[in-house]
Amino acid sequence: MSELSPMTASDHTDPDVPFAHDAGLLEHDGCAGACHQYSRRSVLRGAGSVTLGAAATLLAACAPSTGGSSSTGVAGAGSAATSGGGAAAGAAVALAKLADVPVGGALGVQGADGKPIILSQPVAGKVVGMSAICTHAGCTVAPDGSELVCPCHGSVFKAADGSNVSGPAPKPLPTVAVRVEGDSIFAA
Repeated sequence: MSELSPMTASDHTDPDVPFAHDAGLLEHDGCAGACHQYSRRSVLRGAGSVTLGAAATLLAACAPSTGGSSSTGVAGAGSAATSGGGAAAGAAVALAKLADVPVGGALGVQGADGKPIILSQPVAGKVVGMSAICTHAGCTVAPDGSELVCPCHGSVFKAADGSNVSGPAPKPLPTVAVRVEGDSIFAA
């Protein structure tokens, strides 16, 4: 038998061999030649590579920073500062610049211990620090104007002091001691 019989998709079992249209065995005008160059395995490999690349990028973006800077990209959060103006071993590291914390609002940063905290400035020059971990289920709250909102279950806190506004959180956000020196905010 010298003539090949046309192959259907259900007959095609070898993923390394392109489907039968490559050999011109099937009549198919729908792909306009575009689907004739790829085997099922090459398409799946490409899709897998894209998925793995996206997952790696997402994990890298969500991973905690090792340089001491916050996930919000606060300028100066990873630089050492001392009252003498020079960096010294063991010197305190600024959490943020005072100008980065909006008056009447808040900023999420990484604390000196690596845990997420909120810095708020209820009035110009006065900074309040609090944990960014919701007291309901342990999710990280995010600043939203004059409030802090938990993305998990909708608890809302006042940015000025961390007190409950609404939602299932049973108590206010715990305070974190901070101090302002010059134009920078430090853990106290």
